[in-house]
Amino acid sequence: MENLEVIVDPAVKNVFNKYPASVKSKMLALRELVLDTANSVEAIDKLEETLKWGEPSYVTKIGSTLRMDWKSKSPDQYAMYFQCSSSLVSTFRLLFGNTLTFEGNRAIIFKLEDKIPEEELKCCIKAALTYHKVKHLPTLGI
Repeated sequence: MENLEVIVDPAVKNVFNKYPASVKSKMLALRELVLDTANSVEAIDKLEETLKWGEPSYVTKIGSTLRMDWKSKSPDQYAMYFQCSSSLVSTFRLLFGNTLTFEGNRAIIFKLEDKIPEEELKCCIKAALTYHKVKHLPTLGI
């Protein structure tokens, strides 16, 4: 699409800069995947990058908030979080249960040493960023 307007809260950069170096590169790769995916969806013309609960978060008018973070209490992993009251994670589990690792009905968990299954994750990101348009579709249109 190439016409995506990204509104960036400068405070997000500070959060990324506070991650340990080994984590920062992983988190920035997730961020890039979110931006690339949003840019490829014609229905998304604006993406807001902000902080929610102190975590980098991504919001569209037609989607559900997508957050990501690394926490020192689980230093070997990082995660992408979804609204737990949505059908997002349960649908992702159904479709990608053999490929992705989940935490309850709210997160996809990644180990620092693992390679991210990008194609599957892009499907999840797209579904979250367009959730209000796809929530009525079987498997969220994935």
